[in-house]
Amino acid sequence: MAVLVLGGYGLIGSAIVDRLIEDGVAVIGLGRDTAAAERRWPRATWRRADLARLATPEAWRAILADVEVVVNAAGALQQGLKDDLTAVQDRSMRALYVAAQEAGVRRIVQISAVGAAADAPLAFLRTKGVADAALRASGLDYVILRPALVVAPAAYGGTALLRGLAAFPLLSPLVFPRRPVQTVWVGDVADAVAAAVAGRIASGAVLDLAEQPTRTLADTVRLLRAWLGLPPVPVVALPGVVASLAALAADLLGWLGWRSPLRSTAMAVMRTGVLGDGDATPYLGRSFRTLPETLAAMPASPQELWFARLWLLKPVIIGMLALFWLASGLIGAVHASGAAAVLTERGTPEGLARLAVCSGAALDVALGAAVLFRPLARVALTGMAWVSLAYMVGAGLLAPDLWLDPLGPMVKAVPGLVLVLVGLAVLDER
Repeated sequence: MAVLVLGGYGLIGSAIVDRLIEDGVAVIGLGRDTAAAERRWPRATWRRADLARLATPEAWRAILADVEVVVNAAGALQQGLKDDLTAVQDRSMRALYVAAQEAGVRRIVQISAVGAAADAPLAFLRTKGVADAALRASGLDYVILRPALVVAPAAYGGTALLRGLAAFPLLSPLVFPRRPVQTVWVGDVADAVAAAVAGRIASGAVLDLAEQPTRTLADTVRLLRAWLGLPPVPVVALPGVVASLAALAADLLGWLGWRSPLRSTAMAVMRTGVLGDGDATPYLGRSFRTLPETLAAMPASPQELWFARLWLLKPVIIGMLALFWLASGLIGAVHASGAAAVLTERGTPEGLARLAVCSGAALDVALGAAVLFRPLARVALTGMAWVSLAYMVGAGLLAPDLWLDPLGPMVKAVPGLVLVLVGLAVLDER
């Protein structure tokens, strides 16, 4: 049996790929950039495609060759530079359903979301709901699975945010701390998908995947904090205006390519809570794991604590580097004469000194701006590292006394370089 997994290297998709390979299924993964996935899952076959561009049945035909079952674990939270919500979750799915009928695909397993409905107020849930309705009307054999908040060993998006909040020092600053939250272990999602692929779930089933107990967001964060081995701290309820301002900033960053879990869609979901009505007993023979059971099954290592703390610091690191390089370039441009004098006083020709200062200022501004644009962030950080080294070497050759300056302009460049390297180390999201 060949199973095509859309979004096969995502949070849910990767667990599904692992589970199906364990079952001896021939897995075909699909995603926009499969290079890393090909190294991590060499036993799967990988096909590279952007779902947003698969808008017609013709675009799907080659991808569906020899495929018996399609598992859709792809999705997008919100419109942004990298994501076209309607294209990924609605238009491409409608085209897939038509192509699947033509190709004789046996079953579609759709990973939706609790609360998905064609009339939902949020675009994320609405496009999921529209795709679900189109699948039900397509005449295909299907199973729709609607997970609550997915907890997994890997973490990004909402689960990464929860870990970051759990590691916050001295207190837990939360908006909507009393809102209800239900979770589901990613392994239970993968098991449900495996049951659907194997035919142990009846065609036409629409199932919520959610633990039975309901706890508040504050209690969820407390459990994660204890899991990280940290002592309890007071919960501080932040006013709703903080959530609105954070969402506005995160939405703007989304158009620069940063997929922050603080965007307005996530905030709106948390405002109403994450609730499902799931009973796994008929097809898994057991209930879904509760959050305490999930956390007990994946003990936290020191790396988990590192991640949780660095996740909070990542936007600070990127923001401070952007601010530092932009300010450095702008100040250098405004005070070009004074900066050039530092070189001319040490024997550098005036023309060369002015060229070096103006070129350096322009380069600093360009790198400071580029690091804010997610597709260029790695290039910008790498450029910052090389430019920092060039400044240090240049100062050593042209003005070595700057290394002994009481204000330490060159000595301070060393921790700046280290911060750039830390930014590179934590840049990857997945």
